Amino acid sequence: MDFTRLTLSDVSRNFGRRRALARVSFDCDAGEIVGLLGPNGAGKSTLLGILATLVAPSSGEVRYGEHTAREAGAELRRRIGLLAHDLHLYPELTAGENLEFFGRLYGVRDARARVAGWLERAGLGDRRDDPVSGFSRGMRQRLALERALLHDPRLVLLDEPFTGLDDGATFALVERLRGLKAKGCLVLLATHDLETVEGLVDRVAVLREGRLVEMAGGGGSLRERFRAVTR
Repeated sequence: MDFTRLTLSDVSRNFGRRRALARVSFDCDAGEIVGLLGPNGAGKSTLLGILATLVAPSSGEVRYGEHTAREAGAELRRRIGLLAHDLHLYPELTAGENLEFFGRLYGVRDARARVAGWLERAGLGDRRDDPVSGFSRGMRQRLALERALLHDPRLVLLDEPFTGLDDGATFALVERLRGLKAKGCLVLLATHDLETVEGLVDRVAVLREGRLVEMAGGGGSLRERFRAVTR
């Protein structure tokens, strides 16, 4: 299964009596990077969870090309890469064992043989046999990003991907995202690092209290325009 367009139509999500998302509608095309912005608690992580098929919307619909998640099933999940707050790494395993495990889970051919290349891309080529429990947050973040991308997903969902990264790793990630855009991926990233993503994202979707709000274009930095609609 493959798709080149993601469409959300009136997507809402309730947790008991609390409404996390309210009638969110927008779309994203292949080759676009969309910045998902909003204050803490605005619904960004919930929305990414829905797009990753980990959370079902209470109402509304998400379509991946012509299909819903229910229609596409497991084939769709093979086309999605997710980096969440929970990095989904096994601390008792080594860096190499983690990537080999997830490579096999996604059905990547020759996963063991490809581990060295994945680790080099993460800047961890010399840490293959080291347990992840001894890694810094930045090292775990880089490893988790590679885990999210090793199966060449079409849809890439990133929740605060710059957390814990130094300047060199941040620059490398920005270049990586540009490469994903050039390959025709659909990239949605939730971030507070507005200076980092200004000039990288093609457009932004701003959430406030679970609702999409329109952000003015024109003059002013991304942070200034963001503050204008969330203060």
